[in-house]
Amino acid sequence: MDNLKFFLGIGLAVVIVFAGVSAYTHYMRSVPAPVPADQDTLYQVSTIDALMLGVYDGIQPTGDLKHRGDFGIGTFDALDGEMIVLDGVIYQAKADGRILIVPDNLTTPFATVTYFQADQNITTKSTMNLSVFTASLEEQLPTGNMIYAVRVHGTFPVMKVRSVPAQQEPFPVLSEAVKNQSVYTFSGTTGTIVGFYTPVFFKGVNVPGFHLHYLSDDRTAGGHILDFTLPVGMLVEYDVTPGFTMALPTSGDFVGADLSQDLSADLAKVEK
Repeated sequence: MDNLKFFLGIGLAVVIVFAGVSAYTHYMRSVPAPVPADQDTLYQVSTIDALMLGVYDGIQPTGDLKHRGDFGIGTFDALDGEMIVLDGVIYQAKADGRILIVPDNLTTPFATVTYFQADQNITTKSTMNLSVFTASLEEQLPTGNMIYAVRVHGTFPVMKVRSVPAQQEPFPVLSEAVKNQSVYTFSGTTGTIVGFYTPVFFKGVNVPGFHLHYLSDDRTAGGHILDFTLPVGMLVEYDVTPGFTMALPTSGDFVGADLSQDLSADLAKVEK
């Protein structure tokens, strides 16, 4: 870690930049030249544990996210649907199945974005479901101690996604909110998987391991991925993302939330 800076934007921001590590330098010699350092950064709004505890009030306009990245995932004020950011456009996968392009003034309580530029890719050697895919890809990453943006485009024999409807105050915790989720299963859908891998030491801050959303090319299907069938020969692109910036709320429910708890077991259930 080279530096740790705190500053005020919409809230407190934490900047962590990983650099100068010999192992990282070694494997980066074999990949294309990176984009400028400020673009090789994961920008995150709030923390996953705050979302787990029901901190759903939007704190940052989605229009601001467009200045931080063109690729990412998240949710919206009151937990109203799933966010997919692809090619600089922010989409909302609603619980009723609609896919909307959101206005810049719609706010988010939790989101992660970056500028995507593939550093390496992997071609699948066998048909995989989600659990096999994530285990296989994790084994093939250069190191488990780095953030990666992950993108896969193609036709999927099966794609199972979910979206959660807007919640009413007082907000329930996330494990309760997802009990009312809408689940959709699509066959032969063509589109893009959008998401991230974050290291285990991000526990409480982000989802350790893979967190993936989906958006179809025709913009009729999308949401948080629960499972899929990934065929042989699919190209999996990933972008090494060594920088990390986090913006935290300075008021509202976040201030009083008890973030000392270990919510990893509940998170695992919510993700699946």
